[in-house]
Amino acid sequence: MALIAGLVVHSFIIGVNVRDWWRGRSVTPVDHIVTSLGISRIFTQFAVTLVFFLVILFPKSPILQISTDVIDAVYDIMAVNNFCLTSLLSIVLCLNISNLHTTLFLYLRRMISHRTGRLIVASGIYSVLKTFLILLMANTTNCNSATHNTTRDSLSKCIYINSIYNIITGTFFPLLFYLTSSVLLFISLYHHTTRMKMSSNLSINLETYYSTMRFVGFTFLYKTMYFFGNISAFMHYFFYCVTLDWLYLVLEFLPVLHSSYLIYRTAKLRNQMSKVLQNLVDFVLQRKIMETVESVEIVAREVGW
Repeated sequence: MALIAGLVVHSFIIGVNVRDWWRGRSVTPVDHIVTSLGISRIFTQFAVTLVFFLVILFPKSPILQISTDVIDAVYDIMAVNNFCLTSLLSIVLCLNISNLHTTLFLYLRRMISHRTGRLIVASGIYSVLKTFLILLMANTTNCNSATHNTTRDSLSKCIYINSIYNIITGTFFPLLFYLTSSVLLFISLYHHTTRMKMSSNLSINLETYYSTMRFVGFTFLYKTMYFFGNISAFMHYFFYCVTLDWLYLVLEFLPVLHSSYLIYRTAKLRNQMSKVLQNLVDFVLQRKIMETVESVEIVAREVGW
């Protein structure tokens, strides 16, 4: 279900933005980030689902370990890229929406707005290099462990410093950037709405600001649950040397929910989704009408009308 829902939601986001780019329409830096985010989330869901079914269908296959290692590497790359892109999205929204006007803030706004594409590519390169270093360190550790036959050395395959390094380098800095930008954006919006409510202008509509604050809060909740879910899976593997494949599968529902909420909060995506749903409803109703007409014609022929 997570894979099907993810394919529908993420493919819709990618399709809308790619179509606008293909037709020469304006595509914002946020659209670039959201499109890249959808691509990375599709790959992570494919990887998790594929590993889950490989373990169930071919538990004793000789190539299972090699296959899962390759798929896990792809998952690590896309998962870290997903984390980095979500943080980049929060930073761009913070720079574009918040009301801070310091020299450093204005410089960052100009610099990042013109280098969004490069930052997306840098996020991908960082994810690949980080995963490559982890695989290199793990391979070195396993080769060293293979020269010993003690139980302690065999257990070191499950409890090694590479996993801790993976968690720190893969999530710490993106999470730090995300938290900083989200807190700054939320505080800026909160103070701005407070000042606007205290003003005498009663015609001001604050719903846009409130909806943005809700989006920031929802994204923060998603990031927190996704982060601590992966930490829980890591700690279980750390102590019991057992991978919780079902937990990774459940966690992939969270990006789907976040992308769905992103469609709801983005006017362009929301309008396109409304058109798709309306066309789908019209198609279903038209099919029912045609089936009803055909049934009436069949009955009419049978009674000889």
